[in-house]
Amino acid sequence: MGLNPSRCGICDGTGYYLIAILLPKALVDQGAAVAVSFGLSSLVFAASIPGKLFNGYIMEVIGRRWTITGSFALAIPGLLLMMAAHRMGSAATIVFEAGTLITGFTVLSCFPAVRMYLSEQFPTALRGRGHFYGESFARVFAGVIAPFLMASHTGSPAIFFGTIVGVVAVGACIPLMFGRETLGNLEAFTETAPELA
Repeated sequence: MGLNPSRCGICDGTGYYLIAILLPKALVDQGAAVAVSFGLSSLVFAASIPGKLFNGYIMEVIGRRWTITGSFALAIPGLLLMMAAHRMGSAATIVFEAGTLITGFTVLSCFPAVRMYLSEQFPTALRGRGHFYGESFARVFAGVIAPFLMASHTGSPAIFFGTIVGVVAVGACIPLMFGRETLGNLEAFTETAPELA
C-alpha cells in the first residue's frame, strides 16, 4: 500500500540529503573555494522556497503522481549541468548556478507532493502510523545510509552528481509505473459533521 510512495520518498530524500549534507564537501573536494561552496548550497535551498510553493500549487492541479514525476524528471537537466560545470572553464560558475536553481526548484521542492502522496495511500485509521513508518523507512536510507556511502566519492563530479541523477531518474518512474493518483478521490464521506450548538 505505502511501499511505492516510500520508494518515492527514498529517491526524493536521497537527492535532498546528498545535496544538503554533502554538496559543500563535494564542491570543495572538486576544487571550489569554501565560500563558493556554501554560497551555491545556499542558492540551491533558496530556489527550493518558490519551488515548494509551486509544487504545493501544481499538485492540486495535476495531481501528486504527475507532480512527483515532473519534479524528478525536470531535476535531471539541473543535476547534469552541475556535473558538467567543471568542464566549462570560465562559464563554470554560471552553469553551476543554473543547475542549482533548477535542482532546488524541482527535486528539492517536491517533498510536499511526496508527503501528501504517502499519507493518501493509507485509510484514515492508519494514515498517521502509515505515514510515520513510510517516511521513517525512507529517511533511514536517504538521510543516513546514502550519505554515508557517498561521503568518500564526493571528489568525483561524475560519481557524486551521476548517482543523484540515477536516483532521481528511478524516482521519476516509480509513480508512473506503480502509483495511483490520489487527487480528488480519497474517501467518500457518508456522514455529515455535527452542527455546532
